[in-house]
Amino acid sequence: MDRITATKTARLAQECSEKFSLSPEVKNAIAQTSRELFVPSSFKHSAYKLDALPIGAKQYISSPLTVAKMTEYLQPKGADKVLEIGCGSGYQAAVLSHLFRGVFTIERIEMLMLEAKQRFRELGVNNIHTKIDDGQNGWKQYAPYDRILFSASAKEIPAKLFEQLRDGGILVAPMDNGSKQIITRFVKKGTVIEKTELEICDFVPILDGIQK
Repeated sequence: MDRITATKTARLAQECSEKFSLSPEVKNAIAQTSRELFVPSSFKHSAYKLDALPIGAKQYISSPLTVAKMTEYLQPKGADKVLEIGCGSGYQAAVLSHLFRGVFTIERIEMLMLEAKQRFRELGVNNIHTKIDDGQNGWKQYAPYDRILFSASAKEIPAKLFEQLRDGGILVAPMDNGSKQIITRFVKKGTVIEKTELEICDFVPILDGIQK
């Protein structure tokens, strides 16, 4: 990362932490991830604003503040493996790659995943594993996961995803709740899933199947 980009990402991380209390680890992960690589070239001028931006295929790259919050809500400290449902531009996965040894990310829209993989290659990030699939299936091959993150809103969490979460693990998802969406944290304790509603949010909905 060149000096100008490093200054911009550091300022972005600082701005996020002023609006929402971030741990040093999460703040550092935001500061180490160049957001402009993940936005369409026509939006480069807005890459370091706290705005969600369109990325094509009717999808959006979340606001950096939202990415910072979702990452913080995962409580990444001490966790090893994370599964992300909905890779999108790849920005959230890139942030997670600074905090987890293994990041497993699934995207249902083939074009978005191919673009994200190219960005990971350009960044030289090699601890992100990608898969084109309906994310609601999870990725059983590498389960159990310490953390699972939904980057799209869900009406409910499929049971098979809780099965892929290790005991004591945390799943964070934007949940549809009437006309609202609420970021919700689920903690798996044996056969019990403890649920905490955190804050109102706005995400694109999770959809079924794969889009070629």
